[in-house]
Amino acid sequence: MSKTRKKGQLPQKICATCGRPFSWRKKWERDWENVKYCSKRCSGERRDK
Repeated sequence: MSKTRKKGQLPQKICATCGRPFSWRKKWERDWENVKYCSKRCSGERRDK
């Protein structure tokens, strides 16, 4: 059986900085629960609320 998923079936989250949705990436495989930002730029510009 294949473990691959189509792009539309990947889990998504909302970026804590810009509010845009972003999809799961292979590089986040082990740490997906802790990912909060869609990019390094957003993590650098995080808003303190």
